Amino acid sequence: MNRDYWLQRCLGRATCRLGAEAKLMPTARIRNIRGDNDCIVIGDHSIIRGELLTFAHGGLIEIGSWCYVGEHTRIWSAASVRIGNRVLIAHGVNIFDNLTHPVDPVVRHNQIQEMFTRGHPRKLDLDERPVTINDDAWIGAGAFVMRGLSIGARAIVAAGSVVTKDVAEDTVVAGNPARVVKSILEA
Repeated sequence: MNRDYWLQRCLGRATCRLGAEAKLMPTARIRNIRGDNDCIVIGDHSIIRGELLTFAHGGLIEIGSWCYVGEHTRIWSAASVRIGNRVLIAHGVNIFDNLTHPVDPVVRHNQIQEMFTRGHPRKLDLDERPVTINDDAWIGAGAFVMRGLSIGARAIVAAGSVVTKDVAEDTVVAGNPARVVKSILEA
């Protein structure tokens, strides 16, 4: 089990709720800045090797059962990221439901100043939009899934793709921006 997780728990910091036989591997990082164990939930039998982060002003990450999150993957939430069951997320994937910083340069500078001096702001607008990844989807290595999107059941996002629009179920997408390549129902 992950030493960082146990250290945070011993220090009284919020981490996550782990389902039965779920595992945080040594490379996993739980950054629950929001401070509520219930805002990061990992389902039964899932394995996490990447980083799960909620912002101070909001965020919810729900990962279903029998999921895999690879090393160097970042799932950052200020609204909600919901991942279904049996979803495979390869290494080096980025899934963000927000812009991570304000667009306006003055507001962005104020955010950075606050982070450096007092920690993450509790009030902030990052143009948050929920992300949903449905059951049995597969997100390839190095892909980016942008805010406000839904990845359909059984869909495949090819390695290195940048997903900027919803992906229909049973569809393979690839490229930057990701475009439909084929249906997985084709032989």
